[in-house]
Amino acid sequence: MATILANEANWAATLAPWVIFSPLIGLLLNLLFGLRWGERVTGFVASLASVASFALAVALGIAIRGQHEALIVPLADWISVGSFDVQWALRVDSLSVMMMLVVAGVGAIIHVYATGYMHSDVRHNGDPGRYRRFFVYFNLFILAMLVLVSADNYLMLFVGWEGVGLCSYLLIGFWFEGGAGGIANAKAAKKAFVVNRIGDFGLLLAIFIMFWSFGTLQFDAVFAQAGQVFPGIILAITLFMLLGVSGKSAQLPLYVWLPDAMAGPTPVSALIHAATMVTAGVYLIARSSALFLAAPAAQAAVMWVGALTALLAATIAVGQFDIKKVLAYSTISQLGFMVAAVGMGAFSAGMFHLTTHAFFKALLFLAAGSVILGMERGHEDAGDHELATAGGGHEDAHAFDPQDMRNMGGLQRRMPWTMGVYLVGALALSGIAPLAGFFSKDEILGAAREVSLPVFIILVISAFLTAFYMGRQIFMVFFGKPRSAAADHSSESKPIIVAPLVILAILSVLGGVLNLPGVYWLEHWLEPVLAGNLAVEFELPVALLSLAVALTGLLLAWGVYGKRSLGSPENPDPLAKPMGGLFTAAQHKWWVDELYQAVFVHPFERISLWLAGTFDQGGIDGVANGLGALTRTLSNWWSKFQNGFVRSYALAVVFGMVAILAFLVLR
Repeated sequence: MATILANEANWAATLAPWVIFSPLIGLLLNLLFGLRWGERVTGFVASLASVASFALAVALGIAIRGQHEALIVPLADWISVGSFDVQWALRVDSLSVMMMLVVAGVGAIIHVYATGYMHSDVRHNGDPGRYRRFFVYFNLFILAMLVLVSADNYLMLFVGWEGVGLCSYLLIGFWFEGGAGGIANAKAAKKAFVVNRIGDFGLLLAIFIMFWSFGTLQFDAVFAQAGQVFPGIILAITLFMLLGVSGKSAQLPLYVWLPDAMAGPTPVSALIHAATMVTAGVYLIARSSALFLAAPAAQAAVMWVGALTALLAATIAVGQFDIKKVLAYSTISQLGFMVAAVGMGAFSAGMFHLTTHAFFKALLFLAAGSVILGMERGHEDAGDHELATAGGGHEDAHAFDPQDMRNMGGLQRRMPWTMGVYLVGALALSGIAPLAGFFSKDEILGAAREVSLPVFIILVISAFLTAFYMGRQIFMVFFGKPRSAAADHSSESKPIIVAPLVILAILSVLGGVLNLPGVYWLEHWLEPVLAGNLAVEFELPVALLSLAVALTGLLLAWGVYGKRSLGSPENPDPLAKPMGGLFTAAQHKWWVDELYQAVFVHPFERISLWLAGTFDQGGIDGVANGLGALTRTLSNWWSKFQNGFVRSYALAVVFGMVAILAFLVLR
């Protein structure tokens, strides 16, 4: 793709830096003055910063419309060593602007929602003072993601890549003293940080090999040389990139951190799952399409990793009872669809699903947050006495959990707005026409049908399971009779919570227009950037199959959960008995975490303890302690000569003089 420098371009060069500067200014203002301003102004400033970035991104999109060259906006010289030169420069093209719109636009909606949600959350957790800190972190998250998607070289991209990793650690562990035993949230944040460092090491190795092979890290310069080096080098670069993608976008085998990320406040879950961190891996592959097209083996690996992740995560979601955990595994599964799509070369289809998924997954997480707030209000209204359920008392045996779907039921009467928007998000995710998810998922299935029949079958099964577990969630949460006093006393959320949900619901309905069959606006918009994109035409048989699979999954969910009594110890889930061990395995996430603990974590801990005892304490500490003991022994011995008697000192002087004279005479 051709490029033009900022001084040859139009007013877009002036706007581009401010897309990044806006959240930076917002977080600095709240950092310096937030304590003085209070919650209302703090939330307004943080939200305005994200809104400003979105407005500037819209202006950039208008400015580069019809322009096939990428606009490069240099900001500063960064690293210059010999012929190696890395600039801090922004890249404005159709792909980066699309990501700016998604990150800043959906991020702005989540910011507005968070102003109302965190007002209640900080009081529920007993620390209103953390309200300002939350929005400083939130703006930092948007800033890091915008740096990632606007970078013109891999090193600058890596800065944003690490920035979103840091922000995820800070926000997942925002209530670090919470969770089981007072450490569960902190452990979840640490788990996310450590697992992502494994993936980041892969991306770092890819960058090192690029530097060694090409002598540059600038996108266009790297892509121009991709066909001039040994194919094995390109294969190594792309496979190491895939390792980075597996960590950041929660794919096999590094997906295990994302479900634990639910420890963070619900707006954090929405931001991570919809607009920022997990989309970074899909963007990286799309941005590096020229490299992956030069390595067919790496493309195949990406495709299979995505497809298998989509299936595995969908099976786990079927057995979860936490409302946010279901959505977390749904995100992993949908990311699998995106990764499989870009692995097949259908880059525009993957980016299309990334965009529509941002709409309905943000909607679902924020609506789940509204449900949780409603349940917490209901629990407080019902009092602190022992709660009973209509099905026999699930809460008699377990402490009340406002996120456990077995404690819900009947919320459609208590929270009608939340129920309405949640239904829109669930149907969009399930792929029901004419909602956004139908069009984007249909493109991926169409590409799979052309490229690989086994992958097509895996993705169809995953789509069926998606519709089933979303139907299961809808019936467990909103229909039937309330299964707890909290559900019976729940109430609708405030307008500041509901209004962003309505906006996202509208986007989830209309999002398919972005790449409507026969028009394909998004595909044409991305065409100058995505080298060798596999264009997928609308095929009625595939579309009908996709719709039939989704409807079958929803109907099966209605048959299983629509009229059943749920939540009692005798009937925890209608699938538990007929599925037996399979449901237990899904409920326990196929014991993958336990496998990792047994194979990696526990041996590593034992080796670490042995090394600490043998080499650290016995070796390094032993030498240091030995030197200290020797110094003390010598000091004690020499201190005996300091007895305070002048005659002893005089005798020592005489002995010294005699020794010196003897030495001189003998020499």
